[in-house]
Amino acid sequence: MRRRTMVAALAAAPLAGLLGGTPAQAGGATLPEVIDLPDGWNPEGIAVSGTHFYVGSIATGSIYRGSLLTGRGGVFIPGPADGHLIGLEIDRFNRIWACTGPNGGAIVYDGNTGAKLAEYQFGGGFVNDAIATEDAVYFTDSPSDQLFVVPLGRGGRLPDPSAAYAITLPGGLGEVDAFNNGIETTPDGRQLLIVQMVAGRLFAFDPRRGKATQVDLGGAGVLNGDGMIRRGRTLYICRNSDNIIAKFALGTDRAVLVDEITDPRLQVPATIALFGPYLYAVNARFDVDPAPDVTYNVVRLPA
Repeated sequence: MRRRTMVAALAAAPLAGLLGGTPAQAGGATLPEVIDLPDGWNPEGIAVSGTHFYVGSIATGSIYRGSLLTGRGGVFIPGPADGHLIGLEIDRFNRIWACTGPNGGAIVYDGNTGAKLAEYQFGGGFVNDAIATEDAVYFTDSPSDQLFVVPLGRGGRLPDPSAAYAITLPGGLGEVDAFNNGIETTPDGRQLLIVQMVAGRLFAFDPRRGKATQVDLGGAGVLNGDGMIRRGRTLYICRNSDNIIAKFALGTDRAVLVDEITDPRLQVPATIALFGPYLYAVNARFDVDPAPDVTYNVVRLPA
């Protein structure tokens, strides 16, 4: 669940310069460490574009937009009737790809205006997370052996809904009880990384060849793996109910655990985003029954 616009530029530039502040401010003194979401929001996916973050609502299908600089925000896109949103992805055209979970598809919104641009119905059981590449957007369907694809036209043009198709996943990646969840690209952009929440495995999948390879984690665990995000050769995997964000260095068919980021403020984080030297984790609180008075937030952590 995702997250990339301006990440590389922010990582390379001094944060103080980006914010017009001092070196002390570059350490994060002016950035809120905890950003509250509306009570009862029931969040799942998070994505970042520029200095704004976007969080979807499982309960309503709405999208909240807030400022990473001030923490202030509000409902940006009201959800449709019977709407549900899970993972979010923002592509290079600042379009928001919102996974509709049990509704089986995805909705595309303009990240600047909030206008609905397209809707794709895959017929999936639980469309969970998405990743945009140069020529397509890929979606995990957690209870099935399929990966859904929306091919992009020239210049990133959105296709007709009939153009979407499914790929049947091979081998262990196609085990329906493994619960394919977060999805990312490999550093070379040629393959997709998919984490299995229940099976606790990480796979690399080549959509052009239809080949899946289990990534050697050297004994490290990714059980309860949910949202993922990558910067260069560093991959972060959110292990939701463990309240851990696992940080890996990626190699060829292997990943080395570098750190397990923990914090007492983590409350079953579902997905993560990057902004400068920080991770932002959205607390889904899946261990609490959703209700209108349940509180939710986004927490800032060092990456």
